[in-house]
Amino acid sequence: MPPSDLPKEKATDNSCRAFELAVFIMPLRQPIVVVMGHVDHGKTSLLDAIRKTSVAKKEAGAITQHIGASEVPLDSIKETCAGVLASRKISFSIPGLLFIDTPGHESFTHLRERGGSIADIAILVVDIMQGFQPQTIESIKILREFKTPFVVAANKVDLIEGWKSPPPQLPEACSIISNASMQRPEVQARLEELVYSLVGKLHELGMDSERFDRISDFTRQVAIIPVSAKSGEGLPELLLSVAGLSQKFLEKELRTEVEGPGKGSILEVKEEKGLGTTIDVILYDGVLRKNDEIIFGTINGPRRVRVRGLLKPKLKPGSEGDRFDYVDEVHAAAGVKIYAPDLEGALCGSPIMVDDGNPATDQLKEINDMLNSIMFESDKVGVIVKADTLGSLEALEKLLSSQGVEIKRASIGKVVKKDVVDASVVAQSDPYKGVVLSFNVEVAQEAEEEASRLNVNIFSSKVIYSLCDDYLQWVGERKKKAAEEAIEKLPLPAKIKVLPKCFFRASKPAIFGVEVLGGRLKKGVRLISLSGEEIGEIREMQKEGKPVAEAKAGEQLAISVEGAVCGKSFKEEDVLAVFITRKEAEQLLSSCSESLTQPEKSLLEETLAITDKKPI
Repeated sequence: MPPSDLPKEKATDNSCRAFELAVFIMPLRQPIVVVMGHVDHGKTSLLDAIRKTSVAKKEAGAITQHIGASEVPLDSIKETCAGVLASRKISFSIPGLLFIDTPGHESFTHLRERGGSIADIAILVVDIMQGFQPQTIESIKILREFKTPFVVAANKVDLIEGWKSPPPQLPEACSIISNASMQRPEVQARLEELVYSLVGKLHELGMDSERFDRISDFTRQVAIIPVSAKSGEGLPELLLSVAGLSQKFLEKELRTEVEGPGKGSILEVKEEKGLGTTIDVILYDGVLRKNDEIIFGTINGPRRVRVRGLLKPKLKPGSEGDRFDYVDEVHAAAGVKIYAPDLEGALCGSPIMVDDGNPATDQLKEINDMLNSIMFESDKVGVIVKADTLGSLEALEKLLSSQGVEIKRASIGKVVKKDVVDASVVAQSDPYKGVVLSFNVEVAQEAEEEASRLNVNIFSSKVIYSLCDDYLQWVGERKKKAAEEAIEKLPLPAKIKVLPKCFFRASKPAIFGVEVLGGRLKKGVRLISLSGEEIGEIREMQKEGKPVAEAKAGEQLAISVEGAVCGKSFKEEDVLAVFITRKEAEQLLSSCSESLTQPEKSLLEETLAITDKKPI
């Protein structure tokens, strides 16, 4: 029902009814779509194909270039999907789709709003021939963390052996279902095999999925759409799936205040000739006008400035200095460049709000609280974390937290000397946490030099979960090495029984037979009686006439003990134990607890009960 046909409300109607009507007449904005996936799987090619297909539709509304985004209007979607829509009855109310296409922003965690993503839906691009790769899995983890719905674009179907794509001169994007049905049976079988390998991988990750045309419940299953960015196959089904899913399941999120104060997220901070520092922003709610006061985050906290100009790209750019049109206002959802004083230090990924003029809503505090929840310094003994944007920093923090890794400080920007020095201080308390983890940021030369001097490890990566894996693998290797060194150097708990009629030499050194009752017996350790009396030090051990360095429970062997006298220091069938100080026990438990069995730990406690009563 259009707004003009709504029944007039009486003055006595309650506020709830008024609110329901307000929500009802609020228009739907374009869903904000982000394209994610592993490098070289075709993210950029897919976006280019969508733009190219849309522009090719002469009778449709031309695609609009925004700052950091491209708008595909509804008319263009309908034209692209005409062949597919002919057999379906679908009524659209969304005005189109807004694709975020700024280079380097394939991870939507760069765009955040109150702990979530401003992207409404995502397209996860997977090379159907290569399957899931590290960045694919990372993308899925991030999507699930922020509860963002997504579809899988299984790209490069044209590379399937024997696949025949439509002639390149055809202007229309081609239906994948229509073209797949025309392939030879063995080619169709190969497509099925590749699609269901993705289904299997998603199942391993805890998600139910299916080829898009076989899905029974879109709320429970992830749609997999075979496509080719090169030939255009599958683009109609992809656009239709994204538009349809957005409209059906995201209607509440897409309702926007047409004239309300604008809200957005900073995509990039750029220097523009003649303008100085500018910020590229995705506006996802309300309206932004010239001369509005805006609030956003910087490395030093929230900042308030007045907008001097709003810029959008020209449809036909002229000279280098004439690439933009100045506009008076911008409505969501859209991309825009903001020109204003004091934009230096603005943070990529920071929310940006138009001052609403309401003293009851403390917008400065809201942004400050958000900044402090992501960029912080704690008293914990933990790692130093650096990242390029607020979103990636938050994603890294969540991943580290899920692995039980404490963080000392988390901040934005390149790794500097102070980060390394702080990490070296942490290392004095915990050598495994005295490191710097840097995601997609530069490491200053002085920081590298200081790290070399202080022997501090700096882990760098452009894949968040790989960064965590590299660090955790390093910790595991260091702990394993430390455990091996500790076991080699420290005495291990062991209890032995003196065998009867096995005194081979009375003294200097005493040589006699024993059976290991528990633990691990090594040479070089001291023996004590269960009452705490010192017996002597094991010099050599032999089993079946051959020297051994270690013996385990159940083994019988001969040992030579310096300082002991058979029959005097001990008697046949006496039980002896390895002497371990409390300090040595603490070193064992801290360095190689995982290498000790539970019986060995219990035996260690028994030994300490003896030595604590009568220390040697």
